[in-house]
Amino acid sequence: MKYFFSFLLFCYSVGFAQPQIPKLKMWATDLTNTLSQSELQDLNERLKSFQDTTSNQIVVLMIPSLENYPIEMLAEETATKNKIGTEKNDNGILLLIAKDDRELRLEVGYGLEGSVPDAIASSIIRNVIRPQFRDNNYYLGINDGINAIIAAIGGEYKAEDADDNGGFPFVILIIIIIVAFSFMRGGGPFVPGGVYRTGTHSRGWSSGSSSWGGSSGGFSGGGGSFGGGGASGSW
Repeated sequence: MKYFFSFLLFCYSVGFAQPQIPKLKMWATDLTNTLSQSELQDLNERLKSFQDTTSNQIVVLMIPSLENYPIEMLAEETATKNKIGTEKNDNGILLLIAKDDRELRLEVGYGLEGSVPDAIASSIIRNVIRPQFRDNNYYLGINDGINAIIAAIGGEYKAEDADDNGGFPFVILIIIIIVAFSFMRGGGPFVPGGVYRTGTHSRGWSSGSSSWGGSSGGFSGGGGSFGGGGASGSW
C-alpha cells in the first residue's frame, strides 16, 4: 500500500509541478494572519507539551489557498517533507487548513492510523472542527480539533457515525481523476519552481516565523512517514 501511494504521487507529479512546501518551524503555523499571537502561543505550548510527554507530534498549518492543488496531495507532501512524527513510531498528524478554499485535512502517520483511523479523522472534521469554522471561530475549531485528536490517540474519542469519505480509496480515486484530466488538458496551471502563476502575476507561500515567545526552541520533525491515511472535508 505504501509503495502504491508513492507510485501515485510520482504519476501526479508528471502532470503537475509541486507547489512550494513550507518549512515548518513551529507546531502551529498560520500563513493567513487569522490567529492572534496569543492564540498561536497557546496552541504551540499545548502541542509542544503533548509532544514532550508522549513523543506524538501534532502539527497545524493554515494557508491561504491550495492554488488548485489537491489537499490530499499537499498534506501528504507537507507532512513528509517536514518529517512530522518520529522515525521509529511514525506518530505524526498534520492538520492542514486552506482558509480561502474552505478545505481542511487531517493527515495521519502510519503509527497512529490504528488510533485515528479514517472514520475517526472524518468524524473529528465534521463534528468538531467544521461547526466552529462555519461560524468563523478558527481558533476554537483548531483547539477543539486538537482536543479530539488527543482523545482519539488515547482511545477516548469515538466516531459518531461511519463515513467512508476522505479515506485512502477516496484519495486514490481523486488522484486518478486529476492525473487523467491533467494529461487530457496538457498539464495544469503550475510551473516548476513551486510558485503558482496566473498571467504576469505569481503567488506563493511565505513560511513565516510564526513566533510565539517560546524559550525552548521550535518544532523539528523526527522522520515520520505518511501514506495517505486520514480524512478531508470542507466547511
